[in-house]
Amino acid sequence: MRASELPLDDRDRAILRLLQADGRLTNLELAQRINLSPSACLRRVKLLEESGLIARYVMLLDEKLAGLPGTAFVLVTLDQQGRAALDAFEAAINRHPEVTECCLLAGTADYMVRVAYADAADFERIHTEILTQLPGVVRVQSTLALRTVKKTTALPV
Repeated sequence: MRASELPLDDRDRAILRLLQADGRLTNLELAQRINLSPSACLRRVKLLEESGLIARYVMLLDEKLAGLPGTAFVLVTLDQQGRAALDAFEAAINRHPEVTECCLLAGTADYMVRVAYADAADFERIHTEILTQLPGVVRVQSTLALRTVKKTTALPV
């Protein structure tokens, strides 16, 4: 069963909202917040995990405190869009930790890449030594974020 076909009730949605806000909640804390017994709460969480709707648990870092206060969004155009070219680009981009997100696009550019960087010199290094050297790249167009207004990993469930 796909996650989109799951019959979610209000308690399931509450579990998902609470865990998206704080993935470190203990089962007991979670159960208390949604007024379920710990065993019933754990069964629900396990079913949500097994369905794939809960894909994984992660820790989020503060970019500034991690020394990476800069964010750039880079549009990348490839010389061709065949499966082999896309696969080569995607395999190469996944090797670079500076790239925090990469999306295949429908439009004038082929990919949008989100990059975390320390300062102007670091972004120049990423642009020159990484992005423009990826397989098949013929054009990169960068936009630097001045300030993040909203950033969330939580989905509206």
